[in-house]
Amino acid sequence: METNKPLLKVDHVGITFGGLKAVSDVNMELGKGELVGLIGPNGAGKTTFFNLLTGVYEPTMGNIELNGKRINGNAPYQITRKGISRTFQNIRLFNELTVLDNVKVAYHSNAKHGIFSSILRLPSHFKGEKEMEQEAIDFLKIFNLDLYKDEKAKNLPYGQQRRLEIARALATKPSLLLLDEPAAGMNPQETESLMKLIAFIREKFDLTILLIEHDMQLVMGVCQRIYVLDHGQLIAEGTPLEIRNNPKVIEAYLGEEVS
Repeated sequence: METNKPLLKVDHVGITFGGLKAVSDVNMELGKGELVGLIGPNGAGKTTFFNLLTGVYEPTMGNIELNGKRINGNAPYQITRKGISRTFQNIRLFNELTVLDNVKVAYHSNAKHGIFSSILRLPSHFKGEKEMEQEAIDFLKIFNLDLYKDEKAKNLPYGQQRRLEIARALATKPSLLLLDEPAAGMNPQETESLMKLIAFIREKFDLTILLIEHDMQLVMGVCQRIYVLDHGQLIAEGTPLEIRNNPKVIEAYLGEEVS
């Protein structure tokens, strides 16, 4: 019996838009509990790759497996239910909803009470809603957001909005969390706090995390392995030290800071 089966396996995956290869022949494996970085210059195809993993785009070549099962062609909501959740480079919250309701929305994807009990307002509906609300509050406490539970999401400070987006993604109870530039727009103090948060949630929730980030201090500080994309192709993979000294990576960044 195979015991080291990867949680995520990406096999020769690519996508073409109008003849342009946005992502080409990418291979990647993530083991359970790993914290892995995905870096590359602007326009390298990193977010497109996340969109392939989450069903926003369907690969035109290759295969994606989660827990040994092919997920190509699945809709985003189906992939979420199977265990992949994500955040976005530009924060996507329900700004007019409260902090609590933003998390409750995520919990509804795994609601135990069905649609008919909700339509008919059966006791199971009210019981399920009450349990969901308490679970959401307990979840917000983990992220020190419970004090803001009745605030509209748009009124939170920027760093707290980032924390809320991560909390909402985790509320879907994923096995794989994709973070798309979570430190974007943060100051050094907020970035340092984010580094600690990422390490904490990985251990707390027994997660595998794949992280896109331009802040190399964050990437080198928290990731065990790093993949590097350039023009849609993987050009390197290794430990932070190996990546920092890789000639191909240095050339791709054209002298940009990578250490």
